[in-house]
Amino acid sequence: MDGSDTDVNVAKAMAPWRGVNLVLHANRLVRSFRRVVGRDLIEPGSDALETARRLYEAPFVVLSHGVQDDPILNYGNACALTVWEMSFADFTLMPSRGTAEAMLREERERLLAIAAQKGFIDDYAGVRISASGRRFQIENAIIWNVTDEQGARIGQAATFDRWSDLEA
Repeated sequence: MDGSDTDVNVAKAMAPWRGVNLVLHANRLVRSFRRVVGRDLIEPGSDALETARRLYEAPFVVLSHGVQDDPILNYGNACALTVWEMSFADFTLMPSRGTAEAMLREERERLLAIAAQKGFIDDYAGVRISASGRRFQIENAIIWNVTDEQGARIGQAATFDRWSDLEA
């Protein structure tokens, strides 16, 4: 690559975690998890970029959304993108509620509210739906509040490493 804008955009599409804002966000996810849950989500890298890469390439799902009234997903690591069968660009345009089937959204919202109040929950389970309509059950998910460097809440995130496809 010669460093042109096109080459930079191609590189970011192939490795979206390299964007300045996503490096910052990934590091906030890692720091918030440690602060709230009391253990490391991943082993932090030697610098912010390495931490962002490790989170993106982790062998488990990590996703997050902002604090809007109808939150939009703002991060999904490679595992999340694979599970939901979406590109990073498409994933980060989706309302967070779109990850769950319509009939299960009320329960999801109730549990997100509990996580917001307590800081995290670590026994979340539910049925999710991918872009292709494939239904899958997640288990033992952790949902936590994400904060910025001043401690202000900027969203929520979730991680899980156990899911199973459900019959159609």
